[in-house]
Amino acid sequence: MFDLRPVGYVCGLLVATLGVSMIFPLLADVIDGNGEWGVFLEAATITALAGVLTAIACANGVRERLSIQQTFLMATGVWVVLPAFGALPFVLGATEARYVDAFFEAMSGLTTTGSTVFTGLDELPAGILLWRSMLQWFGGVGIIVVAMVFLPELRVGGMQIFRSEAFEVGGKILPQAAEIAKQISIIYLGLTVACVLAYVVVGLSLFDALNHAMTTMSTGGFSTRDASFGAFQGAPEYVASVFMLLASMPFVRFVQFAAGNTRPLFRDSQVRTYISIIVILAVFTTGYRYVVDGDSPTHAIREGLFNITSIMSGTGYASTDYQEWGHLPAVLFFFVGLIGGCAGSTACSVKIFRYQILASAVVAQIRRIHSPHGYFMVRYDGEPVADDVLSSVMAFFVIFTVSLGILTILLGLTGLDPVTALSGAATALANIGPGLGDTIGPSGNFSTLNDTAKWLLSAGMLVGRLELLVVLVLFLPRFWRG
Repeated sequence: MFDLRPVGYVCGLLVATLGVSMIFPLLADVIDGNGEWGVFLEAATITALAGVLTAIACANGVRERLSIQQTFLMATGVWVVLPAFGALPFVLGATEARYVDAFFEAMSGLTTTGSTVFTGLDELPAGILLWRSMLQWFGGVGIIVVAMVFLPELRVGGMQIFRSEAFEVGGKILPQAAEIAKQISIIYLGLTVACVLAYVVVGLSLFDALNHAMTTMSTGGFSTRDASFGAFQGAPEYVASVFMLLASMPFVRFVQFAAGNTRPLFRDSQVRTYISIIVILAVFTTGYRYVVDGDSPTHAIREGLFNITSIMSGTGYASTDYQEWGHLPAVLFFFVGLIGGCAGSTACSVKIFRYQILASAVVAQIRRIHSPHGYFMVRYDGEPVADDVLSSVMAFFVIFTVSLGILTILLGLTGLDPVTALSGAATALANIGPGLGDTIGPSGNFSTLNDTAKWLLSAGMLVGRLELLVVLVLFLPRFWRG
């Protein structure tokens, strides 16, 4: 019989921790004097109590090592249970959201998608705004740990290629997953603090700086304003661009860098390719805005760099409605969002390394066709790619494409127009944030969608954030018999 107790124990501890963390938005409301602090006291009590009781009930089933089935279930369960409780302040608080909207918002936060159903952000209590940002910040560090510790071992989506390097820091081997998680968390916190200070220097209030630093480093994209970064145009956009870029690079490289081993960061082909693509696309967008739209050079550079970095990293901030730039930029932004950042970062979507492996496989196949008797190997970062890694990457691309098609069809069946359905499916699976069209575009939100569409998109965010296979494998009867 399958033992759920180890999974329940871990989920219970994390839920209890989530409940305790609600003390921070509670204090924010107390300091702000808006009288909403009772909402977080109630939500924190319910959440912490549920988590503690679950952990106690499952404590006698704790094992040193989880089975493969338990690990897959835990990875998925955490990202389902935490949004379920993280939604409580939205239901009980000033937003008075229905549960479907509250769950959508919490799922969007913890998966760092950044799609929102809330309007009137400028008028919401400080605690609610801080809680939205905290959910994304927690989700950001959480997915880095999952990507570098669990996914390589689970052989998901080609992530096994990073299995050994995640534990290699400055020539030393980190023997336990907890140690690499600790190192990553320290770097993540340090960069967040640096981002807060940088935002304050360029003119943001401390509260806005704190919130946007958390959602920048998590590449989440929640803002304290309805206008998103349109309310902070100028120097803050350059600061955001720098930290979004840093957040979408492999955090294990930062750990190595902090340990005195600087070479891996600068030699990582993911990093070089990622930066090159952003520079090329930013230059193209700037040139388009200058030549076609007659924009000024400085404004075109700033808006091009900021919005390209925001969408490609999966952050989803918008400083303007780039759909008004014309059809070409709108289509470009759609496909840019399907590229994503580096593996082992807070960035979302397909990831650079998979495109690199795909390109190498295509080139190798073309060379085989040209020279049938030759031997051509698929390589990544100069090293041969193992067959299981290549198969995993190809499976990911197929499943991603099929999932995108199925989710688009299902959303269309709920009554959404084709543009909204397709871009909504893409933004959920790739965890980008804004879609296209008047409804869910960069100047809109998801509040007017029907309930069925919101549940479907919530499921899409979960599947996309956990690299698809982690969730989908749970529906295979063979997996549970294995």
